[in-house]
Amino acid sequence: MPKKTLRLILGDQLNYKHSWYNGDQDHIIYHMAEMRQETDYVKHHIQKVVGFFQAMREFSSWLEDRGMQVEYFRFRESENKHNLVDNLNHIIDKHGIEKFEYLAPDEYRLDQQLRDFCKSLDIEWEGYDTEHFFTKRKDVEKFFEGKKRMTMEYFYRDMRKKHDIMIVGDKEPEGGKWNYDKSNRNKWDGDTEIPKEKGFRKDVSDIVEMLKEEDISTFGRIDSSNFNWPTSRADALKVLNYFCDELLVHFGDYQDAMHTNQEYLYHSRLSFALNSKMLHPKEVIEKVVDKWREDKRKIDISQVEGFVRQILGWREFMRGIYWKEMPSYARSNKLDNQNDLPDFYWTGETDMNCLKHSINNSLDNAYAHHIQRLMITGNYALLTQTHPNQVCDWYLGVYIDAIEWVEITNTRGMSQWADGGIVATKPYVSSGSYINKMSNYCKGCKYKVSKKNAEEDACPFNSLYWNFLDDKQEFFKNNQRMNMMLGTLNKMDKEKLERHKQRAQDVMKNPSQY
Repeated sequence: MPKKTLRLILGDQLNYKHSWYNGDQDHIIYHMAEMRQETDYVKHHIQKVVGFFQAMREFSSWLEDRGMQVEYFRFRESENKHNLVDNLNHIIDKHGIEKFEYLAPDEYRLDQQLRDFCKSLDIEWEGYDTEHFFTKRKDVEKFFEGKKRMTMEYFYRDMRKKHDIMIVGDKEPEGGKWNYDKSNRNKWDGDTEIPKEKGFRKDVSDIVEMLKEEDISTFGRIDSSNFNWPTSRADALKVLNYFCDELLVHFGDYQDAMHTNQEYLYHSRLSFALNSKMLHPKEVIEKVVDKWREDKRKIDISQVEGFVRQILGWREFMRGIYWKEMPSYARSNKLDNQNDLPDFYWTGETDMNCLKHSINNSLDNAYAHHIQRLMITGNYALLTQTHPNQVCDWYLGVYIDAIEWVEITNTRGMSQWADGGIVATKPYVSSGSYINKMSNYCKGCKYKVSKKNAEEDACPFNSLYWNFLDDKQEFFKNNQRMNMMLGTLNKMDKEKLERHKQRAQDVMKNPSQY
């Protein structure tokens, strides 16, 4: 007789296609739980908590509709201990479980918690793959073994070949180029029509009310009668199809653009569906590539390659870095930044127009695209020398797609250079000129991006930029990619630099005044 088995499903393991759900299910109990352990370890955006709880509930119903036995603990369930280990021990005792099974977590803290739990068990246990990623945990580390640095581009090319994605023959890139990044840097000035995002009008007021009554600490805003994120596989497929039909045509062109009147531009809004595993990255890539092949006269290869690179390249690469470098990665602060993150990251109340729009987009929608995250909110945090722990906590909490394996590598590595160059060869910092180049944010701003001499009404990013380079140049003196910037810094008039430094110090000490 099969052993009576308990299977654990975490909130980001909603893989409708997993092999677990095939075959004989009579001896199996599935367990999912809405726990304070997960709502309280960092302060989350209200939409993030609601999105995961709603998606978990729909997944549980999907399992039950197929005749599977589910022990689903809602937040207020009397049996819910609000701790993963306590809940598991309770169910094991309640049902006389003979074997425990789980899917490998993607967060280090949960992986360690489950490893320790399994060591304590006196019943059989087994861990399984989530059957989601293209790579295994250590594949990136193995790929770069013996190499001086880990360059994502080489990994990405290998992944294209290995999985035969947009490859001619067995090794050449379709279209003749591996990377069309230079075609993906256009500013959007309203010259193309952007269809409204594929959204939903879900009523999640019951969850919102419950969180308030249980005094769960969240931030951000929500329209509880019109929740706009996909929370089932059917929803996620609708968003994917909509992206292919309506948005892919200009995705690459404007993927780095920012605009005051556009929250999403041509971005797919698929990251939550992917990171909760409602969609598999392979099916997303195949759908996008197939759409391009069907309509090559309308859709340029640059639109598709840019999208594939984000999922097949960066997403898998960042996960590999995470499992290679944790847990020490979570403590990295190579630039020794110590300042506090300004209060306006939680309110959006600032006179700096770029930050005001990017932060309020984050607070309104639990979303901002990668350039808003990297070159606005991340750029400012790095230039003001904010402690990376505080930056990571904000990014992990504010975005609906933020799970530590992808958040911390992008934040602590790509954005804050706290890892000393493991992810990025140089820090992603800029003055206001880049922001002006890629957006219309500067047009309506109180501060003037054109003013370069630390005037009172000059863009704060300008002074912060030069102050950062001067303060941190010892860290970058042997970095060839920083030579041009440091050369310009060292040629600057000393009095001008001193004015920039004084202005930057004022911004860092008094952020609420800006």
